[in-house]
Amino acid sequence: MTRLRRLIPSSIALVSLLFALITTTGTAQAAHAERAAGVRIMPLGDSITDGYNVPGGYRVDLWQKFVAGGRTVDFVGSRSNGPSSLGDRDHEGHSGWTIGQIDSNVVNWLRTYTPRTVLLHIGTNDMYGSDPAGAPARLSALLDHITATSPDTEVFVATIIPISFADSTVRTFNAAIPGIVRSKVNAGKRVHLVDMYRALTTADLADGVHPNAGGYSKMANVWYGALLSVPGSMGAKGPARTDGALVTQGAGTPTHGSAIRR
Repeated sequence: MTRLRRLIPSSIALVSLLFALITTTGTAQAAHAERAAGVRIMPLGDSITDGYNVPGGYRVDLWQKFVAGGRTVDFVGSRSNGPSSLGDRDHEGHSGWTIGQIDSNVVNWLRTYTPRTVLLHIGTNDMYGSDPAGAPARLSALLDHITATSPDTEVFVATIIPISFADSTVRTFNAAIPGIVRSKVNAGKRVHLVDMYRALTTADLADGVHPNAGGYSKMANVWYGALLSVPGSMGAKGPARTDGALVTQGAGTPTHGSAIRR
């Protein structure tokens, strides 16, 4: 009985040690896997980021451009959806959300996922809300919260795409965005303007608001062109991966869009 009493504490200690080693090893492996996943990019916005009408939206073609360009990228966010052709389905697109709703949650998302790059397309739901005229001020406040929380993150701010029944309102909102971006750039913030509105027409919309497949493809072209213009926003080219997720080929040539760089 005495010998058994001696063995029980020793056994407990051994089990505790093994558990600690397994936990430490698992944590280290998870951290390594996350680092190997590449540059963290957060697609941020509403249903157009989520991919309404076309699951995955612009993220599908944008991912394929990363693949073709040999870029190692990790989409991040609390939501996940898209087809099998989308190698990483994570995003932060929330259907029906306004600028204010994104603003109320963005600090937590940034702290959780620490993105290197943010792709922001937001404001569509504000255009037919109760205060579209206040949307530019809300966007400016959102950008202040993003840049204060994550000052080293490259933030790409898109003008919103057309809405078939609210074009004048959209144009007014979009006209304010370059000045907002310029003020952030002048304050030393890593904020970039992306001209998304001119890349699409109402013919690229499936329902007057959300793009069809061709419209989402055009959005992907614009995002990729903007990312190419800012070194480090999606990382340097790397060797081909052997798991089939990425291959090294020639980078695609952007056909639309522009960016203000700092």
